[in-house]
Amino acid sequence: MKVEELMTRDVRACGRYDSLNSAAHIMWEHDCGCVPVVDAERHVVGVVTDRDVCMAAYTQGQPLAAMLVNAAMAKDVATCTPEDSVAGAEAIMKARQVRRLPVVDAAGRLVGLLSFNDIARHAARERKTRGKRAIAADEIVHTLGAICEPAGTTSRQATAA
Repeated sequence: MKVEELMTRDVRACGRYDSLNSAAHIMWEHDCGCVPVVDAERHVVGVVTDRDVCMAAYTQGQPLAAMLVNAAMAKDVATCTPEDSVAGAEAIMKARQVRRLPVVDAAGRLVGLLSFNDIARHAARERKTRGKRAIAADEIVHTLGAICEPAGTTSRQATAA
């Protein structure tokens, strides 16, 4: 199965010099927890999450309207392409401990967003309607476990704790 079959295509984005208030507004209006950050040509240059917005507000003590997306966004962004396999995208999510991947074309321009929720919902629908599974339940659990692993903790440390 390919990413293009599950990704959200109509993705709202913001610019790095937009206010965090603007990014939060997009999240509120479109019921999403992540907004890709793009340049003028829609090349992905970062990602800002609802957690990033909250932590910036807390640590900087300024109104969201006074802070720029650039100050809170993740700049080292993992992406995938529409042609990538969902299994490959899951592997990236596991390795990078992220729940969402911007989907980019060959030139790096934003064309969609794939979330772990998209994958899990698809697996649940398949199981309910067809009884067959292109995405196995144990793969979903393994991916979620890897994503949720505390940062800086190895699997061995987490098991010992």
